[in-house]
Amino acid sequence: MRKAWILIVFLFSAMAARAEGVTIAALGDSLTQGYGLVQEEGFVPQLQRWLDGQGVQVTLINAGVSGDTTAGGAARVGWTLTPDVDAMIVTLGGNDLLRGIDPAVSRANLEAILKTAAEQDIDVLLVGMQAPGNYGADYKASFDAIYPDLSEVYGTLYLESFFAGFGEAASNPALLGDVMQSDGIHPNAKGVAQIVEAMGPKVLELIARASEG
Repeated sequence: MRKAWILIVFLFSAMAARAEGVTIAALGDSLTQGYGLVQEEGFVPQLQRWLDGQGVQVTLINAGVSGDTTAGGAARVGWTLTPDVDAMIVTLGGNDLLRGIDPAVSRANLEAILKTAAEQDIDVLLVGMQAPGNYGADYKASFDAIYPDLSEVYGTLYLESFFAGFGEAASNPALLGDVMQSDGIHPNAKGVAQIVEAMGPKVLELIARASEG
């Protein structure tokens, strides 16, 4: 009888764990935080609604800080990954580009983030960022290579760009007027919706990985 009771408790605990789903921290800057948008139109709330629509049990934590660099992300990743976090989306690097930070420094910071995640057995979706051409070809090549290189080393899921949902238009500001805010840097609500549509399938893969773990 005692063994039967233990089995019942075990099965109930397992079902409860599955019902709770996966918790994902979105570590990023203003793009993640939802700069310039009302709360429900930001990246994290829109992604949460998209995932809800897919019928998955997931809770997203908005760990975006406006103005944050890769250094800021590396400094706070330890306390972002609380025991209830199962996976993480990393979207950092845009502010490094705005400040012209040495790509080697950005790489070291991003690697510190991924190393912390690996040590805590946290699955990661790393979202890439591309440097503009005005810093020169060498800078661009060095910066652009950071994300695919680190993704391969640490075995993360990888999306080439936060703006992948804009397609070829992402490289031509003149074509982005209806999806960007007036600053030309941050997406508007319509733009966020396109970003979520493109990133959503990768997040589903992340959830699947975290669930298996």
